[in-house]
Amino acid sequence: MGSFSIWHWLIVGGVALLLFGGKGKISDIMGDVAKGIKAFKKGMSEDEQTETAQRPAEPIKTIDHQAATTVDKAADARKV
Repeated sequence: MGSFSIWHWLIVGGVALLLFGGKGKISDIMGDVAKGIKAFKKGMSEDEQTETAQRPAEPIKTIDHQAATTVDKAADARKV
């Protein structure tokens, strides 16, 4: 119960290697993560730009005629 298994020692060794194993390994890893995030965002913005460029512009819909009744006429009809 007081001894550690091989998995405990492997995890401790991995953490020690990551923290103390050479010149700036953690900063290199974090730099790679940041580059990956920037590349992902750039790719997403390029996809949005190509989608908007490929979509044809929809014509603006307009109303060509007036409604048969207005609010004032309907209110007058209810009063009677």
